[in-house]
Amino acid sequence: MYTNDPAGFWIRFGATLLDAIIIGIPLALISYLITGGIGEEYITDILSFLYALLTPVFWNGYTIGKRICRIRIAKIDGGPPSLGTMLLRNVVANLVYVLTLGIGVIVSAVMVAAREDKRSIHDFIAGTEVIHD
Repeated sequence: MYTNDPAGFWIRFGATLLDAIIIGIPLALISYLITGGIGEEYITDILSFLYALLTPVFWNGYTIGKRICRIRIAKIDGGPPSLGTMLLRNVVANLVYVLTLGIGVIVSAVMVAAREDKRSIHDFIAGTEVIHD
């Protein structure tokens, strides 16, 4: 039987911050060099989206920040996420967050902090969880 050790709010937050620092800042600098100016964030946005979508698929549920924090995204059965899973997790969930005018983000943060299984709205949409290794 599969047992998990769910990752809580602060470790997930830390992994997100690490990804922002390690990936986000260099992407912003590259975007600046390519476009020659500020205001052309679409290149950074596209590359960040692709990073968040594809890295967990090809790297067994990890991003760089999650690998450093020793947590990963997994399907409920413990398997690695597929491309379809990550599309649900990132695209559909972000649509929900936009349609709720950001309230869904706050609800998700509270869910991760308060629920025993530490699953947020995007975890339920995609059938995933974030677990410790």
